[in-house]
Amino acid sequence: MRRDAGFTLIDTVCALATVGLLALLVLPAIPRATSQARLAGYAVDIAALLKADRNAAMRDHVAVATSLDTERRTVRSGVAAAVVEIPADVSFAALLAQRCANRPAGSSIEFFPSGASCGGVVAITRQGLGYQIRVNWLTGGIEVVPIGRS
Repeated sequence: MRRDAGFTLIDTVCALATVGLLALLVLPAIPRATSQARLAGYAVDIAALLKADRNAAMRDHVAVATSLDTERRTVRSGVAAAVVEIPADVSFAALLAQRCANRPAGSSIEFFPSGASCGGVVAITRQGLGYQIRVNWLTGGIEVVPIGRS
């Protein structure tokens, strides 16, 4: 049997160490951007939070306000501890009523015991594609609509 055929343990360890160092250098350079599927997930999460608040308003016969903070990039439930945080690489905007129920609405969508709401539109986009979460002021209905597709 020949002793000089094949790789020694030290050769294998050096090769693995080199591959590991290259991986450490290359992996941080790979962009970790929000995928289209994850963007759709954020839209569904926001819609679910809004629907839960609407259902709570009707069930408990009280007004419930869902807070939208575009600076902190959060949507916060008015009755539960639920919060949806939007990543920095996603554009986040809200078009809300200025007045609701004869008072300033602020930065929230309010749901009433009847099921109606102040209404509003929440938009999340990335690279021209995204979703609008629309809240109907009359019915309080919530729908997710894709935007930016041809």
